[in-house]
Amino acid sequence: MSFGFFGIQFGWGLQMANTSAIFEHLGASPEQIPILWLAAPLTGLVVQPIIGNLSDNTWGPLGRRRPYFLGGAILASLALIAMPNAGSLWMAVGLLWLLDTAANVSMEPFRGFCQ
Repeated sequence: MSFGFFGIQFGWGLQMANTSAIFEHLGASPEQIPILWLAAPLTGLVVQPIIGNLSDNTWGPLGRRRPYFLGGAILASLALIAMPNAGSLWMAVGLLWLLDTAANVSMEPFRGFCQ
């Protein structure tokens, strides 16, 4: 359990530490940064309840929650690799959105897995 939460928190830490610098490198002004960051909390508001419900009602060969751990981890890893190499500001914002969605997809079933 701790290893999974470590991975999720590691991804959040990388996102928090580097995203603003990537946005500035791609031409965002300091006044635009807070607006660009709005994608992350809004995504969590929408994604977490949906994934929580889906993971409670999913049954497959990997179990109820493991498909979400695996899918979220793969998508988050791809977004973390691609974001520093983004060619435009909007591509970086889209990758932030993908990263945040993937992290929420992995994190929400972990909460149910612990109970």
